[in-house]
Amino acid sequence: MRFVFSLSAACFLQLSSHNSYLPVARYSWAKYSYVMKNFGSICKILLSWSSARSYWRAFTVTISRPRRLLDEARHQGIFGWVLRQGTGAGLLKGKTIGIDATTLEANAAMKSIVRHDSEESYTEYLKRLAEAAGVEADDEAAWRRMDRRRKKKASHAEWVNPHDPEAEITRMKDGRTALAYKAEHAVDRDTGAMVTVTAHGGAVGDTSSVGETLPAAGEAVAEEIPEPTADGKFKVNAKGVEELVADKGYHSGDALVSAREFEVRSYIAEPDRGRQKWAGKREQQAAVYANRQRIGGNRGKQLLRRRGELIERTFAHAYETGALRRLYVRGKQNVQKRLLLQAAACNLALLLRTMIGVGTPRALQDAVTNLLIVLWRLISAYEQSTSRSSPGCHLGSKTAS
Repeated sequence: MRFVFSLSAACFLQLSSHNSYLPVARYSWAKYSYVMKNFGSICKILLSWSSARSYWRAFTVTISRPRRLLDEARHQGIFGWVLRQGTGAGLLKGKTIGIDATTLEANAAMKSIVRHDSEESYTEYLKRLAEAAGVEADDEAAWRRMDRRRKKKASHAEWVNPHDPEAEITRMKDGRTALAYKAEHAVDRDTGAMVTVTAHGGAVGDTSSVGETLPAAGEAVAEEIPEPTADGKFKVNAKGVEELVADKGYHSGDALVSAREFEVRSYIAEPDRGRQKWAGKREQQAAVYANRQRIGGNRGKQLLRRRGELIERTFAHAYETGALRRLYVRGKQNVQKRLLLQAAACNLALLLRTMIGVGTPRALQDAVTNLLIVLWRLISAYEQSTSRSSPGCHLGSKTAS
């Protein structure tokens, strides 16, 4: 608890050090004071939360207003501050970075999409197609059957949701077609700490989004490189990011050339594309052949083998356990803010797990319960030993008399 209090106070002091932070800092300190006065009740509420609905109501009340008041740069600063605390605890090495992405369902329904050109809804569009095909537009069952038989071509290039224009139509992992965003993580391969997280439209390809995530990860690692210690060692790699690990979705000539320009050795799994033509693509050919040689070595095989263990784990913690597979904010900027806070929470849990052995409130509750059980057993054992020694002492005093 002291760590949480000191963290809140430190956040307030950092906010107060900037004039632009003062209105938000006063609001945050008022919230902090309210939490201190009602700490017991809040703990009971936290421990009694069992439904996602109750969690969402409480989360909306406490987080929505600060998210509106603070811009994306402030959220990035919060994430960077947590990452800096992890760096001090040795949770950031920075040499090898793994990048992967997952889709998150947007807070927008497919039933509300309209066309870019005519702004007609999907139902109106089907009726127009039915009239052109000679089907009665008033017969809903008829044009619904026609829609099931025709080849679907719904894409974000033709359709948009007016309530969230930046959400894009894509196929989810469970096979559904939905409006979604893509969250891309850059994870430290040695520790599992999240170095950066970026938000993209759901239809953006991995080979395109990595061009934004890799430089962001390099900047985040460069900011955390401390001064050398007396023995000349660094907690963070002095040369910054040197190796990139990713799956087959990130393999392309342009992506490999881009990584090479950043002086980063790529270990990206290569899909089976057959024989390729390299006419006029000498630079891409050299990058692809060099990557192929690296992933065939022992170092490459070891990195690709552990890729899913550390990177996929962050998706499970942030979106499965963290209940964020479906977003409740709209707009890419708000999604980016939400992802930064989620990533900061994951890094904070990793830091707590390193410091005290537990990283979640449930695990902390179990640890406190186990501690109370151990104390109860020690007290019981002490009382039993005291009760056994008491009769002997009285008997010895009577014999002496």
